[in-house]
Amino acid sequence: MKKLMVRLIVSAVFFASAFMINNSQIKLIMYAISYVIAGGDVVKRALDNIKEGEVFDENFLMSLASIGAFLIGEAPEGVAVMLFYQLGEMFQSYAVGQSRKSISNLMDIRPDYANLLRDGEIVTLSPEEVQIGDIIQIKAGEKIPLDSIVTEGNSMLDTSALTGESLPREVTVGSELLSGCINMSGLLYAKVTRPYNESTVNKILELVENASSRKSKSEKFITKFARYYTPTVVAIAALLAFIPPLVIKDATFSEWIYRSLAFLVVSCPCALVISVPLSFFGGIGGASKNGILVKGGNFLEAMAKTETVVFDKTGTLTKGVFKVQKIHSVKDDPRELLKLAAYAENYSNHPISLSLKEAYKEEIDSHKISDVEEIPGHGISALVENVRVLAGNDKLMEMFGIPYDKETSGGTVVHVAADGQYAGYILIADQTKEDAAQAVRALKDQNIKDIVMLTGDSESAGITTAKELGINKVYARLLPADKVEKVEELISQKSGKSVLMFAGDGINDAPVLARADVGVAMGGLGSDAAIEAADVVIMTDEPSKIPAAIKISKNTIKIAYQNIIFAISVKVLILILSTFGLTSLWAAVFADVGVAFIAVLNAMRALTYKPLPLS
Repeated sequence: MKKLMVRLIVSAVFFASAFMINNSQIKLIMYAISYVIAGGDVVKRALDNIKEGEVFDENFLMSLASIGAFLIGEAPEGVAVMLFYQLGEMFQSYAVGQSRKSISNLMDIRPDYANLLRDGEIVTLSPEEVQIGDIIQIKAGEKIPLDSIVTEGNSMLDTSALTGESLPREVTVGSELLSGCINMSGLLYAKVTRPYNESTVNKILELVENASSRKSKSEKFITKFARYYTPTVVAIAALLAFIPPLVIKDATFSEWIYRSLAFLVVSCPCALVISVPLSFFGGIGGASKNGILVKGGNFLEAMAKTETVVFDKTGTLTKGVFKVQKIHSVKDDPRELLKLAAYAENYSNHPISLSLKEAYKEEIDSHKISDVEEIPGHGISALVENVRVLAGNDKLMEMFGIPYDKETSGGTVVHVAADGQYAGYILIADQTKEDAAQAVRALKDQNIKDIVMLTGDSESAGITTAKELGINKVYARLLPADKVEKVEELISQKSGKSVLMFAGDGINDAPVLARADVGVAMGGLGSDAAIEAADVVIMTDEPSKIPAAIKISKNTIKIAYQNIIFAISVKVLILILSTFGLTSLWAAVFADVGVAFIAVLNAMRALTYKPLPLS
């Protein structure tokens, strides 16, 4: 770009000098030198493209118009055509470069090295050479090279490159580290959980690098438009140059060739060819800045047509962390009831069992537990200090003929019996995410027609969560295949051009994410399968990013359409004026460059757009 700028300055000096010279031959030579310096490469590209069979592009149009101006004795305007065209190209290159730079800066998360702890020594290696289970050292200020779990130390992490969130996150022993984040303070040692090619940072880089290959319908329209538009205007320009002088009395070839040249300059489609893809490129970059990774312009465009949003419950709208919410003891001794349940569930790794042990907090003496029997679909039977304890659902109590209290609150109920006598129940429930209700309200404010929740949980738990969040439609007790079937049913009910979006996080959501018109994965803690199947990845795990993504999509589409309508309208107007000789070649040049300048400036707004925070 610097070289081009120098060339244009030198060309402009020769151009200005030619105006001060009276000798017509020297003047023409000065104009020719100015032209070659400014546009020699454009003419060369046009000739090279012609050799390869690609005749009708902007290089051909500009070369034809400018050389034609020389041939009819309008050398100053021929030079002006090339000077201003190159000036517009330079600005467009700068705009595209700025957009790419913003995204590359955002995605400058690729780690250069990893500090491997080997035999008590620190060895610096490429991240690709580190294996699962290896211990790595991360010093303050270094990027986390691989997904891992902290084994020693505590620190604050800068996660902004992945999530778009500026607030640092605290990590201690047992905390998960995602590659690409920056260790801000303390020294950390961590155990590697994934190889580099499966790491978060590598997947993000692949998503961003591949995004530009998936074009939106608007981008495809512009590509097709330019393909047919350019040869059409060249044919019209040829007819304009030669037909009127043959059929109109007193019409001259020089006059109509001049008009046809102005027609060619204005018809250059570069404003559309550059600004519309730049709008989508900027939209993808702007979404990335907000912690939303969109896998292509086609998905960004599709989100703007969303009318139905379907949520998975656990891990998407809720935290997926089960906690004891209520303990109801028949003997008014909740602590003893919790102890019996925690001891009975001690050998189970089920989330419900883990939540009971977490609530109990005290260390469990496994010597006091014996004769443990798991009854599939019902619960557990165990001897705890020689007391026969039953802990499970309604079916377990019914199996052993033990009368029990009905609990209809949302959540999972664990009934407990001791030596055949009902002891009480413990209510365990998932917690909704802090911004889940805000996300639902924001979707309603955006006139999303249907908001639906699917869950494999019980009907009471599903209804409770849905009511809490303001969701009217909920389908519970669904297996993965049932979710696909339900989404297909909802797709069949929507209007033709509208889009159904599904948001999920677990491996069991992957088939539904792939089936939906737009699949959104909660990427921060979501499964690899879900991220792979999705079209959009929310790096922060926040449901509120979904309405934000739709807003970014609609804003990008608006900008792209503004550019299409503005560029075509102005060009059609100037083309008509050029046909009737009401504009000069100078005006045509300014109109073409001006339209491109304004369109590119408008397109760059997509990169800096920030959706308003949720109320």
